[in-house]
Amino acid sequence: MKTLLILGFLILALFSCQKGEVISPNNYTCNFNFEDSSQPHPRRSNYQAQIDDMTQKGGVVGVSMSVHDQDGLWLGSSGKADLYNNIDLQPCHITRVGSTVKMYTATLILKLQEEGKLNLDQKIAEHLSGDPIKRIKNAEKATIRQLLQHSSGIYNYIQSSQFQTASINNLIKEWHAEDLLQYAYDKPAYFEPDADVHYSNTNYILLGLLIEKIERKALYQVFEEKIFRPLNLKYTSLAGKNPVPSNIIRGYIDLYSNLQVIESTYYSGWDYYTADGGLISNPYDMTVFFKALMAGKIIKPASLQAMLSWRMPKEQDPEFYPIQYGLGIFSMETPRGIAYFHSGDAIGYYANMLYFPADGTTVVYAVNSNYGRIDHAVSTKNAMEKIILVTKK
Repeated sequence: MKTLLILGFLILALFSCQKGEVISPNNYTCNFNFEDSSQPHPRRSNYQAQIDDMTQKGGVVGVSMSVHDQDGLWLGSSGKADLYNNIDLQPCHITRVGSTVKMYTATLILKLQEEGKLNLDQKIAEHLSGDPIKRIKNAEKATIRQLLQHSSGIYNYIQSSQFQTASINNLIKEWHAEDLLQYAYDKPAYFEPDADVHYSNTNYILLGLLIEKIERKALYQVFEEKIFRPLNLKYTSLAGKNPVPSNIIRGYIDLYSNLQVIESTYYSGWDYYTADGGLISNPYDMTVFFKALMAGKIIKPASLQAMLSWRMPKEQDPEFYPIQYGLGIFSMETPRGIAYFHSGDAIGYYANMLYFPADGTTVVYAVNSNYGRIDHAVSTKNAMEKIILVTKK
C-alpha cells in the first residue's frame, strides 16, 4: 500500500544505462531446513502455472509465492532473482516487502500495550514532543489507535511534491524518520481525528518513533526481540540493520511501460529506517508470521479483536475491492470471500499477504519488479483476483 507517486519519475531514465553488479551465484545460496508439502500438494500445478503466467506473459522478472491451505504448505517461484547474473529465483530468497511491515508494527504496538507500556487511547503527544507533534496537523490530538487505523487525518508525507522531487533527485539517499516527517510539517490534515480513514505513512513513522522512545532501542532491535526471533523468522529483518543485504534479490522497474526493465535495487532509501516500510523477508516467513498472528500466538485474543475492528472509508476506490481499515491490517470482499490483507511496495518490489478467515488459507506472494505494464500483472484488482481464485477449490 505504500506507493511513491511517479510524478517526475522519468528522471530515472538517466540511470537506464546503469549495468548490474557482478555477483557470485553462491551469494544467493539459500535453503529451507524443513520438509514442506509442495511436491505432493494436489494443487501444485495450478499454483506454479499462475506464477509462471506472471513471468512469461505479465513481464514480471521474478515472483515467489507461499500458499498454506487445508492440503498443506506449497512454496514456489518463477523467473529471475538477478537478470545481470542470470540467477533463478528461489522461494527462500529474500526481498523487499514494503508496507506489509505495518501489520508487524501494529502487532508490536499491541504487544507493548499488553506489557503495560502504553494505551491505544492515549494521545501520541503524551509520549512524543517537538516539531513532529507541533508542526504536523492533528499530531497533538490523535491517539495511538487512530494512527494505527489511519483515522488520525494526518497528512501522508509521500504525497508531498517536494518530497517526490527530493527523492527523485537523489535516489540512493538514505532517509531517516526526521527527514521524512518534515514533508508533513504544516500540511493540512485530511479531516479531524476519527472522522474518517485515509491511508498515511506518516502515522507509522510516528509509531516507529514511539516504539523507539518506549523501548530505548533501535527499531530493528525491538522487532527482532519481540517478533522475529520468537517466531524463528530467520529470513526476516528490518532494513535499518543492513539496508541492502548482499543476498537480496535485485529490483527492477518497467520505466517506459514496454517491459524493458532497468535495475532499481538501490533506489528505496526512504524505506530503510522507519516503521512504515523497510521490511525484508520472503513469502514463507511472512506466512509464518500471519498464521501465528491469526492463531493468537503473538498477541492475546483481546488485542487481536482490537486489531480486527473495522472502519469503512467514506470513499472507496472504484477500481478495487471494497475495503475496511483495521489496526495495521485491511479487510476486503473478494470472490473467494472476506480476506484480511496488507500489501506493500518499494521501487522495484511488491508484495501482498492475504488470509481468508473462512478456512484459514494464507497466500503470500512477492515480486522483484513493478511500475508500468508490470503492475497490471501484480497489484491490480484483476491481477490479485487471479491469485485469489487459483487458491479456491
